[in-house]
Amino acid sequence: MSSTAPLTVAVLGPGGVGGLIAGLLARDGHRVVCLAGEETAAAIARDGLQVRSAQFGEFTARVEAATELREPVDAVFVTVKETALAASLDRLPAQTLGTAIVVPLLNGLDHMALLRERYPAARVTAGTIRIEATRTAPGRIEHTSPFAAIELAAPVEEFAERLRHTGLDVALCEDETAMLWSKLSFLAPFALLTTRHASGVGTVRTEHRPELIAALDEITAVTRAVGAPADAQTLLALFDHIPGTTKSSMQRDVEAGRPTELDAIGGAVLRAADAHGVAVPTLARLVSELSAPDL
Repeated sequence: MSSTAPLTVAVLGPGGVGGLIAGLLARDGHRVVCLAGEETAAAIARDGLQVRSAQFGEFTARVEAATELREPVDAVFVTVKETALAASLDRLPAQTLGTAIVVPLLNGLDHMALLRERYPAARVTAGTIRIEATRTAPGRIEHTSPFAAIELAAPVEEFAERLRHTGLDVALCEDETAMLWSKLSFLAPFALLTTRHASGVGTVRTEHRPELIAALDEITAVTRAVGAPADAQTLLALFDHIPGTTKSSMQRDVEAGRPTELDAIGGAVLRAADAHGVAVPTLARLVSELSAPDL
């Protein structure tokens, strides 16, 4: 990867997260190919990506769009929902992808093994992102948070520097397990509790505080069992300091009648707990209750 030549980057799933990344890369002079369904791809090819961002301003980025990757690229961002991952990978043939860097920005853990099995020649690099961004229509992106922070678990400094040049906040982490569980140890209790009680985090941390504390104790035990650092009091402090109206994406999916990432988030924790012999009665109950057909 040349440090000066523009990159060719594919974005699988140009929604809120993927659309913003694609727009920033294109605005910075890189060639971007958005991979999506026919309607979305046609809209993006016709109108470009129209971004409204609290951090980056308003701009329209011209990108290419297709329903399937048809030539090798330097890197791919996988930014679909976990529930749509398996079906969407048909848009990314392994023989075309080759040795590209593949960065999944998904919730959960199981996607890493799936992608590495599907793309053995590629450099699948674990990633997380901290952002609030939404697709309001095909190719229309609303970025409402004053931050867009990516963490990558691999020594990809040159690639990271190219991303930083777009305005993204990019950090590198040597420990993939620690990075992924750092996110999941907060996300799982947050998603499960806000969704179960159909409320913002403020209600969870006041009206359901004993349940929150029990869930944090359990997720801390699982996180430590898999070999990653965790501290229940640190997690509780995070819950106590975020705005009380904050909702999880899982909760928003339930409200909108969309499939949820319950298995990718809660299921991943339960599987790890079972593998390491850690009892998680509160988390298991929440997953069970959220699995009920009337929720």
